[in-house]
Amino acid sequence: MKQLITDRNLKIINSVIIFYFLGIYMLYRYQVDSIIIGVFQEMLTIPFMLAQIVFVFIGIHHLVKHKIKILTLISVIALAICLTITIGSFF
Repeated sequence: MKQLITDRNLKIINSVIIFYFLGIYMLYRYQVDSIIIGVFQEMLTIPFMLAQIVFVFIGIHHLVKHKIKILTLISVIALAICLTITIGSFF
């Protein structure tokens, strides 16, 4: 059976999640307000927040079980930092 979580897939997924939240921050920072952007933001924020939590744990598990590659390690650390900032913004 082909392995679904590879280093390449993990890096891509982590990058997409990080860039999504970075995009939301940039839209907020520069006060871009559009109805269609708001619709997509409302639809995608909670699934991406859950994906952050899940993929931090998957990434840590992957790093423990396989040989550590530097770019995969960086992407997992960046996702963990993004998760910390995102969760911290609620308090």
